[in-house]
Amino acid sequence: MMLNSDNLSKERVLIVGCGDIGARFASMAPDLYAITGIRRHPPMNTECLRYQVCDVNDADALGEIINQTAFSIIIITMTPSEPTDSGYERAYVQTCKYLIGSLKKYQREPRLLLFVSSTGVYGQNAGEWVDESSPTEPESFSGKRLLEAEKVILDSGFASSVIRFSGIYGPGRNRLIDQVLEGRAKLSSQITNRIHADDCAAALLHLIELHRQRTQLDPIYLATDNAPVTLSEVITWLAQQLGKSLATSISETDALLGNTENKNKFCSNQRLLATGFQLRYPTYQEGYAAILATKI
Repeated sequence: MMLNSDNLSKERVLIVGCGDIGARFASMAPDLYAITGIRRHPPMNTECLRYQVCDVNDADALGEIINQTAFSIIIITMTPSEPTDSGYERAYVQTCKYLIGSLKKYQREPRLLLFVSSTGVYGQNAGEWVDESSPTEPESFSGKRLLEAEKVILDSGFASSVIRFSGIYGPGRNRLIDQVLEGRAKLSSQITNRIHADDCAAALLHLIELHRQRTQLDPIYLATDNAPVTLSEVITWLAQQLGKSLATSISETDALLGNTENKNKFCSNQRLLATGFQLRYPTYQEGYAAILATKI
């Protein structure tokens, strides 16, 4: 990335696997950060974000990026190329190992590494509350690989923190809205934990700013909104907003799926809120209302 005189005075941020959340983060970040995003096939540069082409599964290519520039902050926010165990291993575990290896090889020491993980690392499925201290015993390969990658970052010896997002929704993530519009939404008593994409980006910026102010970060934060609710509640509310009727009742759908009680987990965001973070969209209603306002 070409640096002008203004950029030289800014803290340099590298976003590894810079997708939607990375772009949102860049749009929110103050002028004191110069932000580079790396992707295999990046889009056009923006005023607040400059991209570099890099295949993070190529250790030499990633190492060259690290060698070229001393980044103060590195955010790792990957998306697997395929939803398989090997896909998750490459995207998360291998990328983190290559990154840490490059930082040590070229003697770079960023002030903070932030790894974007998921509440999928929790295996609880019977209506329990979970937080950062809860056991992490996922049954899925995705949860296991995320935990493995978390450990690579947290054991690296660099200042680091992990942020576990719950189900992300927002502009461009309209699957549930489309299902309601098309009459395909199925009511369920399953608990759903959600967070708007803008709040994901804002949470990353909040932690970086806290660390810049010399606040000691915890190793792990769970990021979700204030309203874990049943999926049926979200679907029913969306149907009301869209003026759509629902073809099935919750009892009919649960009977079909074999659900006899609320399943899944309730995610707590209290540690993150205790740092002073404020959600832009405290519940699904504010978040989806903002999305619907641009679609209707």
